[in-house]
Amino acid sequence: MKLEKLIYTVENGIAVVTMNYMKNLNAIDEQMADELMYVVDTAEKDPNVKVMVLKGAEKAFSAGGDIGYFYQLIQAGGEVNMDGLIGKVGTVADGMKKMSKIVITSVCGAAAGAGVSLALGGDFIICSDNAKFILAFVNLGLVPDTGGTYLLSKAIGVPRTMELAATGRPVSAEEAKELGFVYKVVPVEELNDFTMKFAQKIAAGPLISYKNIKKQIYDANFADYKKWLDETEIPTQRECAATMDFQEGCKAFMEKRKAVFKGE
Repeated sequence: MKLEKLIYTVENGIAVVTMNYMKNLNAIDEQMADELMYVVDTAEKDPNVKVMVLKGAEKAFSAGGDIGYFYQLIQAGGEVNMDGLIGKVGTVADGMKKMSKIVITSVCGAAAGAGVSLALGGDFIICSDNAKFILAFVNLGLVPDTGGTYLLSKAIGVPRTMELAATGRPVSAEEAKELGFVYKVVPVEELNDFTMKFAQKIAAGPLISYKNIKKQIYDANFADYKKWLDETEIPTQRECAATMDFQEGCKAFMEKRKAVFKGE
């Protein structure tokens, strides 16, 4: 596959996936989802890959969904159907957790919406001190997708997940570490070097042990993950995307004003 929104390299046993479409802050559209599915599958099948690193740019890890695209559809009177996109990013999310190799997500700047979920797909999240995590879905009248509520509730518990999902408030790098879903926080200028040194350490470690630790954790905690993505996440997002509240949320975001939701 020709990659247009990602850069994929393999060196010294480390596959580095760089989201590289800053035109829309690495928003995850269907093309990005297709490319992510491809590289996750490629890294898993490549015997030369011992560990995978997923990162974005200094300004943003990923802004989540492409709200501008949704806005254009709404303005044109078209239907916003996210089922295909959510199905693809669900495959990416499950693939990262099921992968037999350690996955490190390296987060700089903003991770919003599905960007948070994608970061949570890593086995280790390393982030810069300017990183912020925003489950912004509720601000658009939507629910978290790409496994967000599933992964976060496993990582920090139900009450805290409810708070972050229902308020959509930003979480700083330090708070994310205190909550327990970030492994390490480093200065912006040190993020890449720290991430790669950590990846090199993993690549030089007992890979069969790592593979089986991941299998144990997956079977103990994520055995129903793909079923949940297909049978709970897609239908709940479908219902939300069909509401007038979602249309209002998109319009308000693009028009830089406060949304007026009516619960319909």
